[in-house]
Amino acid sequence: MLLKDEVGMLQRVPLFSGVEPAKLKLLAFTSDRVSYSDGEILFRQGEEGDAAYLILSGTAEILVDSSGRQIKVAEAQPNSIVGEIAILCDVSRTATVRAAGPLEALRIRKEHFLRLLKEFPEMTIEMLRVLANRLSQTTTELIDARSKN
Repeated sequence: MLLKDEVGMLQRVPLFSGVEPAKLKLLAFTSDRVSYSDGEILFRQGEEGDAAYLILSGTAEILVDSSGRQIKVAEAQPNSIVGEIAILCDVSRTATVRAAGPLEALRIRKEHFLRLLKEFPEMTIEMLRVLANRLSQTTTELIDARSKN
C-alpha cells in the first residue's frame, strides 16, 4: 500500500482527524503495517506495552484472563485502536488481543504515539473520549452482571 493511501486511512480515524496530513505521513512512515491470520495474537495480557495498534481491516477480539480461562470482553473493528492503555498508563497489557479472521493493522510505536498526543491536544481529547466511552460501557456491563447474580 502506498504512503498516501495509509495517510487517507488515518484521516478517516476519528482519533487522527485533527492531525495535519504532513504529521500523518510521518506517522504512517514510522509505523509498521502488520498482517495477522485468524487466531493470531497481536499481544498478550501482562506483556510490556511497546506499541498501539490501529485496526485497518478485520476484527480483533479483546480477551481477559479470569480464573484460568480467557473471556472475550469486546471486539475492535476497523478504525479503532487497541493497546493504548499500556502506553498511556505505563503498565503491562491489560488484555490479550487476537485476530478474529484476517486482520491488517498499523503498529504505532510508543514514542511516536506519545509525541503525537503532546503535539495535538485535540487528539488527546479524542483519546480521552474513547477511553471514557469504554469505561462507561464497562461500568454498565458490570452493573448488569451484578444485578443478574
